[in-house]
Amino acid sequence: MDEGTYVDPEVGRLLGEHFVAIKVDRDEHPEVDRRYQRQVSALTGEGGWPLTAFLTPDGEAFYGGTYFPPSDGHGRPGFRRVLKEITRLWQEEPERVRESASTVREALARMGRAPHGEAPGTGAFVASVAGALAASFDPVYGGFGTAPKFPHPTAVEFLLWHEHRSGEAESGRRAFETLRAMADGGLYDHVGGGFHRYSTDEGWHVPHFEKMGTDNAELLAAYVQGLRRFAEPRFEEVVHGVIAWSTSVLGDPAGGWGASQDADNAPGDDGSYFTWSRAELREVLGGEEARFVARLFGIGTEARMPHDPERNVLFRLLPVDEAAQGLSLPGPPAKLLAEACARLYAARNQRTPPKVDRALYASVNGRFVGAYVSAAQLLERPDWLDVARRAADRWLAGAFDPRRGIAHRLEPGGGRGFGLLDDQVSFARGLLELAVAEPSGPYVRAATDLLGVVDREFRGEDGLLRDVAPSLYDGPAVGPSTEASYPLEDSPHLSANAAAALAFLRAGSLLHDDRWLDKGRALLSPIAARVGGAGLFAAGAALASGLAETGSVQVVVEGTGPAARALLNAARRSWHPNLAVFAGPPPAPFSIEAPPGPVPTAPRALVCFDRSCAPPVSEPDAVRELIRAGSAKAA
Repeated sequence: MDEGTYVDPEVGRLLGEHFVAIKVDRDEHPEVDRRYQRQVSALTGEGGWPLTAFLTPDGEAFYGGTYFPPSDGHGRPGFRRVLKEITRLWQEEPERVRESASTVREALARMGRAPHGEAPGTGAFVASVAGALAASFDPVYGGFGTAPKFPHPTAVEFLLWHEHRSGEAESGRRAFETLRAMADGGLYDHVGGGFHRYSTDEGWHVPHFEKMGTDNAELLAAYVQGLRRFAEPRFEEVVHGVIAWSTSVLGDPAGGWGASQDADNAPGDDGSYFTWSRAELREVLGGEEARFVARLFGIGTEARMPHDPERNVLFRLLPVDEAAQGLSLPGPPAKLLAEACARLYAARNQRTPPKVDRALYASVNGRFVGAYVSAAQLLERPDWLDVARRAADRWLAGAFDPRRGIAHRLEPGGGRGFGLLDDQVSFARGLLELAVAEPSGPYVRAATDLLGVVDREFRGEDGLLRDVAPSLYDGPAVGPSTEASYPLEDSPHLSANAAAALAFLRAGSLLHDDRWLDKGRALLSPIAARVGGAGLFAAGAALASGLAETGSVQVVVEGTGPAARALLNAARRSWHPNLAVFAGPPPAPFSIEAPPGPVPTAPRALVCFDRSCAPPVSEPDAVRELIRAGSAKAA
């Protein structure tokens, strides 16, 4: 609309003469976006972005829609005509405007009063979501549903949990195939790392090129879990690639990550920065290497750009060795691929890159902190852990108040925008993972402070959590800005209520504190009562419900040197959906104590299941077997 509608002179004249035009940054104000999405949807049945809402002076929507072309077309009314008719109504029939706004209020009120079904039991709820994922799974291309196809990292993590708990190999296979398909498709940037927003086709070939921090943080966490479960080298490459992109492109020198990278680098552009022609490949790589890369990345096949078939999105059409067959390459194919991608990256850096939104948001940064810690622990990268620690320290110093929680945005002058649920629970989850890696730091206390704020300030009907805490909110007081609203379904990002349940449960299992466990479990029944039929979009709630019934595994490795490192690696590379590994006995408030007796003279591992610990072991295979068996009895 910026490029085609708002630049229209007549549209500009009508807006300037008859309206107060306000443009909302939905990253800056997700609570405003959420409420007007609900109002316009109640009025018209449609929502999404761009969202256009017409408001009374009191901030209530009485008309709206998504995309409006400047003149009638694409089956939609032109914006010029819409503006003229709204102006006429406001001047000649204001009662119709008020009636329309009243209709929206009444519709939302009915939705709020609508009876909710009885909460299904945990087993029935989890089974219904597992069934929905099986039904929507794409057996050809992986992922869920058809075009446009979004990544659903929480659904992948649910499938991994479901395989672990139920023993159903099909759940694990679906998780693996989805991770592999996204990694090999055009959704993933094979030159610069990181994932684009979504795929415009069901085969993951041509993406919408925007790269979101939230998407990449959640996908990074899912690939870390997938790597631990399957030990698939391709997943390790993706972990490295996402971290390389998020550090170099979104990373802030003072600590933390920006919000996103645009899809395009100029008005009218469509992916020119990220796509390649065959001639460009030959110019950068030359001869046989260009042929090898063109084969591997499917140049001229399914991922040609619709507006310019000469330009291609890179996706892995063939395995590396198969793409190299019959070619005279000067070295091992895998090594040549890495070198070719490095040269393509250098050449691409000569192009004008899409703009980066460097705003620091708590929800994005909390997700990245947790994902970086998990990746650092798994792949022995203390530098990644340093990045996560610097980000957390900066936020805690500049935007955290134990009484008000974490601010939505961190700026040079401090935090701004308190009272949003997603910020609190996303940052608390990241801090809990950092506390496992740095148990003597301030992170577990800060995490439980945040969860305390959530428990005190965000409660609404049925014990659910509102997305805005009225007592803390310092955002724009316009229209319905503080009305009760409950984020329950994944979108496909993990919903804030499911994230809160996961945070409460993780705190309870790490600290062996029933208070937090009880708070997490108490959220699950009212969530399930409202999202029981949401299928794929209830994956986060189903994952929390499953983890509430899954015991925790905590490993403490004592000692130093190569033997202790081998024990740590064995534990960190083992798969369990609720695992924590400590290098040395953690201090309070963690409740793991070494068994009585003389101080060990050789490294050993203590593997505990909830509050029951197996006898110490000193061999990596014994650690792996204990975690795999999930019980102290395996000793």
